[in-house]
Amino acid sequence: MTLEQAFSLKNELALITGGATGIGRAIAHAFLEAGARVILVGRRRALLETVAAELGPQAGWAVHDVADTQNVPKLAEDVKTRYGDVTILVNNAGHHLKKTIEETDETEFRHMLDTHVTGAYALTRAFIPPMIERRNGHVLLTASMTSFFGLSRVFAYTTAKSAYLGMVRSLAVDLSPKGIRVNAIAPGFIETEISRKALDSDPARKQRVLGRTPLGRLGTTEDAAWAAVYLCSPAARFVNGVVLPVDGGVLIGF
Repeated sequence: MTLEQAFSLKNELALITGGATGIGRAIAHAFLEAGARVILVGRRRALLETVAAELGPQAGWAVHDVADTQNVPKLAEDVKTRYGDVTILVNNAGHHLKKTIEETDETEFRHMLDTHVTGAYALTRAFIPPMIERRNGHVLLTASMTSFFGLSRVFAYTTAKSAYLGMVRSLAVDLSPKGIRVNAIAPGFIETEISRKALDSDPARKQRVLGRTPLGRLGTTEDAAWAAVYLCSPAARFVNGVVLPVDGGVLIGF
């Protein structure tokens, strides 16, 4: 295998939830650079159309709210009709909630779980049958530093992202004998428009974040995206059931 072949995603069709913004958009761009076709999934049609057009002819889109699990079969049928069989599923969509358990009501908690956990379950269940039939495919999840340690005032988010650890391991054990690898990336403190505004308005918090990161900087969405390419590429063909931190060393820092 050559270097080019090892990291190539040629002939792959990747569906990326939350693919029009942030890390999802960066993953879409990196996958395209590696030779894949991509399908962006999200709730806002206009944004999906705009971003897909910017990414080029190898990018498509489909409107779907990951928390609406009842419509997942319809999404799967629509995607297959319009684009073909998905070979890489990226469960990336999610949202944040900065609240303690006392501040989080049951509706908010259930919505967080529906978005991250139940949504990933429903999409994975819907899109793996063709992968099993071909005995080839990959499922990737976007976990978080909160999958590994507690952060203050993000109770529901931490609970949901922690569930990904068990999901990745269980799916890898069950699906890899059928030809499907399952892994996750766990981005650390990544610089996005939202995080930039939050940290710039709170210099003390920004200093704490940088002080906790041995590399001494925030990550970029591109940092996370290329890690995703690696995990889905032939270069990682013996990497399975892994949650890969992309965090500048946060997990090993003190």
